[in-house]
Amino acid sequence: MFNIVSMYINKLTKDDVNNFALKKGANLSNEELDFTYLFIKKNWKDVLKNPSIFDIDRYKGHYSNENFLKIKQVFNEYLQKFGSNFK
Repeated sequence: MFNIVSMYINKLTKDDVNNFALKKGANLSNEELDFTYLFIKKNWKDVLKNPSIFDIDRYKGHYSNENFLKIKQVFNEYLQKFGSNFK
């Protein structure tokens, strides 16, 4: 499963991240988009391998309150839905 995700992440663009955010109701600023894109590219494997120790609240300062709540909600939703596939 990690190989599939790795191939997807390698092809991931800022536009992909922005379009997903918009689809989920978050209109990211340029700074929020840059942070999110770079964070995903650098940290996706660690987050998937250890979701229980990942503290999303630590990154609250990188987003507006409204966007952070949406991002946290989507993260938790996808963790519940797919988290067991990466253990």
